[in-house]
Amino acid sequence: MDQMQKHGKRAGVKQKRNVVLPFFMGALAFICCYPILFLMTGSLMGQGEAAENLRPVFSGAEGFASWSVLPFQPTLRSYVELIFDTPDFFVMFWNSMKITGGILLGQVVFGIPAAWGFARYRFRFRRSLFFLYIVMMMMPFQVMMLSDYLVIRRMGFMDTMAAIILPGIFSTLPVFIICQFFKEIPEELLEAARIDGAGEGNIFFQIGLPLGKAGIISALVLQFLECWNMLEQPMAFLKTPSLWPLSLFQPQITAETAGAAFAASVLALLPAIWVFLAGHEFLEQGIQAYCGNV
Repeated sequence: MDQMQKHGKRAGVKQKRNVVLPFFMGALAFICCYPILFLMTGSLMGQGEAAENLRPVFSGAEGFASWSVLPFQPTLRSYVELIFDTPDFFVMFWNSMKITGGILLGQVVFGIPAAWGFARYRFRFRRSLFFLYIVMMMMPFQVMMLSDYLVIRRMGFMDTMAAIILPGIFSTLPVFIICQFFKEIPEELLEAARIDGAGEGNIFFQIGLPLGKAGIISALVLQFLECWNMLEQPMAFLKTPSLWPLSLFQPQITAETAGAAFAASVLALLPAIWVFLAGHEFLEQGIQAYCGNV
């Protein structure tokens, strides 16, 4: 009888857990997704409605900003004005594409071979150098800003896209993530390839890259998300507005341009969402490798 009561209590606890846990996770998911819903709602509001709701924020008037889940009169006017009447948006959009593409291309050229070297070769000071990589990976941009500024200014790259692209090319995070995947390749497989007469280059391209594809893609996805949204680097190294990326377009918000700013935020979010959805499976593997080795 006691066992039946214990079994009944356990079943009741399990049933409550099955009800409470999904509700709790759903609430957290809604909280995380609410900013996106906020942006989409604001982008569909008319100029007068958005300005009226946010007037206390921009004008310093008394009271609090108000918001509604659905616009009172939905309109695509903000998107039309942004696409057809705001050429600066497209200039900044393509600047972001150039900066992000240049950084990712450089990391493919330099970061992947560096990760392969750390993972598969034994050389002097390898551990010390890799430890230095990890230390640099942990440092925020604010710590490295002064040294980066001095080097970039000495090289004559201030106020050019190279001031953003070159430091990003040699970011240490992709090397660390890709290296963990390269280390999982069995050494016996590489030795068999060498016995068959394969050179080191063939081993890298025909064995290393295919087997390390998950780590490479996950690292590139993470770097895309970071580079696409970078803010402090352009503010520190770029002074000419025509060179600014899209991330610097967002702060230019007033009560009269709030709708266009919301629409710009939604359009700027679309590439990041697409890249995330395309590589989220590999991204999960990369995060697991990162968390398991830090």
